Amino acid sequence: MTVPADSPPEPSAERSISSDAARDAQLAQALDRSAWFRAAPAPLRDALRHAGRVRALKAGERLFMRGDPDDGLYCVLDGAVRVGAAGIGGREALLAVVGPAHWFGEIALFDGGVRTHDAYAERDATLFHVPRAALAALLDATPAYWHAFGVLLAQKLRLAFDAIEETALLPAAARVARRLLLLADEYGEAAARRVVNVPQEQLALMLALSRQTVNQILRQFEREGLLALRYGEIEIVDADGLARHAQ
Repeated sequence: MTVPADSPPEPSAERSISSDAARDAQLAQALDRSAWFRAAPAPLRDALRHAGRVRALKAGERLFMRGDPDDGLYCVLDGAVRVGAAGIGGREALLAVVGPAHWFGEIALFDGGVRTHDAYAERDATLFHVPRAALAALLDATPAYWHAFGVLLAQKLRLAFDAIEETALLPAAARVARRLLLLADEYGEAAARRVVNVPQEQLALMLALSRQTVNQILRQFEREGLLALRYGEIEIVDADGLARHAQ
């Protein structure tokens, strides 16, 4: 779903009520794809919708960099955002590719610090941005809303602990299988899908494995009838069989 980005109106132009209502309904539908957002109190959902603005990014465009001051909270409505960091020699550590229905940027909301990673549009993307000042005013007025944002942060912390455990304890094949299932399930934010739009190189970066290792594992899964590999995407043919490899 593509939600039109906000843009300043022409001085002599008046937007029709019907077009505004249609855009608001489209935005509400896109935000409601997020399990976290749906579970938040209704007044908080309404406040966030009214406080935020839609923002469009072109593929490769920077959203923020590590060390930048916090500018608020984001939700991906369409497209994807690549979150990671570059090391010495340009080597990249890819933390995540954030897709539709996912909120991010909450760490700095809690500690008042700077951005912890770089964020770029992986492909053309539409985001919903709630500025920090609006969040601060909202939380000052209703401190009970901190609980909802704490839940969002805790969800990310669970995923981070799972990733650390996988790296330390699981063999490479199990790590690949588990990550594919997580990607297909949108990390619990949306209904499971069969096709995962992730290049093999990107999957390798997420798991800190070589591309060759990931390719060998995927080819083996394909021979077992678990996957179908195509350029830039992976179709999960047998989710139950893949889950057995993820143990």
